[in-house]
Amino acid sequence: MLNINYFSRNLDIMLKKYLQNFKNLPREIWIIAIITFINRAGTMVIPFLSKYLKEDLGFSYSQIGWIMFSFGIGSLLGTYLSGKIADKLGAYKVMIFSLFTSGLIFIMLQFIRSFELMCAGVMLLTFIADMFRPAMMVTLNSYVGVDHRLKALALIRAAVNLGFLIGPALGGLIIFKLGYSILFYIDGISCITAILIFAFLIKEVKSPYKLDFKHLKFGKIIPFQDNLFLLNWIIALLTGVVFFQIFTTLPLYHEEFFGLSEFYSGLLLAFNGLLILLFEIPLVNYIQRKKIRSSFALTLGLASMSIAYLLLCIISHPIVLVIMMVFISFGVMLTFPFASDIVMKRSYKRQEGVFMSIFQMSYGFAHVFSAKTGMEVISKFGYQANWFVNFGISIIAMCLAYLLYIYLKKEKIKKHDDIVKSIFG
Repeated sequence: MLNINYFSRNLDIMLKKYLQNFKNLPREIWIIAIITFINRAGTMVIPFLSKYLKEDLGFSYSQIGWIMFSFGIGSLLGTYLSGKIADKLGAYKVMIFSLFTSGLIFIMLQFIRSFELMCAGVMLLTFIADMFRPAMMVTLNSYVGVDHRLKALALIRAAVNLGFLIGPALGGLIIFKLGYSILFYIDGISCITAILIFAFLIKEVKSPYKLDFKHLKFGKIIPFQDNLFLLNWIIALLTGVVFFQIFTTLPLYHEEFFGLSEFYSGLLLAFNGLLILLFEIPLVNYIQRKKIRSSFALTLGLASMSIAYLLLCIISHPIVLVIMMVFISFGVMLTFPFASDIVMKRSYKRQEGVFMSIFQMSYGFAHVFSAKTGMEVISKFGYQANWFVNFGISIIAMCLAYLLYIYLKKEKIKKHDDIVKSIFG
């Protein structure tokens, strides 16, 4: 009894310290985090989609690669249009349309059996579903100031990771007991439920006045004129290519090399979510407190990802699946939030949606390249060759991230010198 009380007391202290990280965030941010959690926890079928396509529908590696290619193309188009529509009609409306409609498509997707229709259905799903992310990122700016922006992003990522902790493990158990069909219903209903909660509890924020920026001649290519934004975009693309492998090729590797069922694959993915949930916020806060640059955090994160794939190349014991997931998890903590932070800092006022949607397109391109190339490498050269390719991509991205760190540092020094020169001559 003493040990239970001691554990309970320490758990309570840890939870209070954890929540202290999000002090002063407004109610709206918490609600967005809650609906993000519901949506992420409910999206259980995505981590097992490649296994569903191979084992239940009998598609080949090449066909699965094309379906996941369609997944990426849909994501790419949806992400691109999201920012444009959000800037014109409002991010709030885009969020509601995206989650509600994608919920309906999830439910219908289970009835598709042909290869061609599955490509079209998956593309439509991600086209609409991936409108949500850039719109949600822009919506955050309506409720939180610059000083709390990274903290709000961290809370949203914590909600995603809590959902990712629960979703894959529960999804794997449901598949093991009841099959895939019920999972599509759960995914669809969770999307619809989440957005209804959002619409009921949060009202759209509208600017009391409209600023006219036409005379400033903002072009549609503004983000493409920022070389450091583009470099960050390329780094995010390469990061996505190696990260998305854990949802496409890695679950197949679990089953074919180690005989793991969906339940155990789900537990490994849940382990990834648990690590990120426990350590991302303290890690982000530590990096902010120590004034470590976001670009240097990217470099460290990609080094961690490269180690993960190197381990898969050289170790064939099942324990490697746990160890590599630790390195992947810390890589995610040090890349995704800080890459987004760099984008928000470089975005023009009233152009945030365009900047964020173009940035998020990097992950759409990553979906396109990651699954298709991964499946083709596996079908021709085997899994070990695929892990080595991903190790090489991680190293390239790490070098580019360090280059970004150097350039951003020089840019900051130049701005400081320009200000001093303008004041003192």
